[in-house]
Amino acid sequence: MAVNAEATGKTYPPFEYEVGKEKIREYAHAVGEDNPIYFDRGAATEADFRDIPAPPMFAVVYSAGSFAPALFDPEVGINFAMMVHGSQEFEWSEPVCSGDVISTVTSVKDISEKGGMGFYVFETVSTNQDGAEVVRGTWTNIVRGVS
Repeated sequence: MAVNAEATGKTYPPFEYEVGKEKIREYAHAVGEDNPIYFDRGAATEADFRDIPAPPMFAVVYSAGSFAPALFDPEVGINFAMMVHGSQEFEWSEPVCSGDVISTVTSVKDISEKGGMGFYVFETVSTNQDGAEVVRGTWTNIVRGVS
């Protein structure tokens, strides 16, 4: 089954996520973080954060609600039985902190075929409640056996 590049350029509605102090704490514990800035408001403000900051890869948490509809979109047409995670890249800007409301928009950047594999590249752009970009992500999934 060949790839269908017609969904390239498609953009999905924004997804809003309110960042909570306890979610940051749970995530930090889950990934083995022990830096007190992720658990203690005093340590965070002493380190010049507005509030308790989210670890950088917490971006996956607040991006997921925007990224999932794109990934599962029938127009994109990913065969999940043959899919592998290709890569994930992030460019961070403004730190995300407890209390922030993050809005993420996902778009299909590229769908192409090479060597019998389909390459599906998505971009997420997340902004905070002030309109400042906090992170831009590039997500690549590879589907084997497309030709």
